[in-house]
Amino acid sequence: MDEAAAGPTGHGQARYDSAAADAVAFMRTLGAEDMEHPGGTLPQHLQRVSRLLAAWGARPDLRLAGLCHAFYGTDGFAPSLLPLEARGELVRRIGADAEEIVYVYASCDRKVSYREPASESGTFRDRFTGRTYSPGPRQRRDFAELTAANELDLAGTDPAFREEWGDGLLKLLTRLRPLLSDHAWEHTQKILT
Repeated sequence: MDEAAAGPTGHGQARYDSAAADAVAFMRTLGAEDMEHPGGTLPQHLQRVSRLLAAWGARPDLRLAGLCHAFYGTDGFAPSLLPLEARGELVRRIGADAEEIVYVYASCDRKVSYREPASESGTFRDRFTGRTYSPGPRQRRDFAELTAANELDLAGTDPAFREEWGDGLLKLLTRLRPLLSDHAWEHTQKILT
């Protein structure tokens, strides 16, 4: 049985629990507890994003990516916990598939990648390398779901953030709607409308 099919009480959950505990301990050794973030500290935000993805039924790799999505910084949150040269450290903790989701999310050049994020021909730009490419369907869905969870956590925990960015986020998530789970879209409407 594969991990995705194992469901929330099977092998996938046990792997998630072990990897998540290791990732949280690792982020603490990297000083994450001292990093302020809307709604508290960076680890609090990362854990909320992972829980939100779990509530939406995300598979363990996507939940682990949610827990670690800011390890390399993002286009909207510059501080990083780990340099790109140390990607192998995160791979060892959460696995290659989850780390790849983290990298795609962190490397997203939003000015380019947000133009047509749901289109199969939409271009993503890697802000670290400058490379442009068209992600496959699963990469696009993972990116969309993680983007929604990240932004909706911020909007749901910080009224000032929602006031300043809510309209733009609703437009972005509406463009991502074809890629979002029904749960993510319902949460979008609850938080942003």
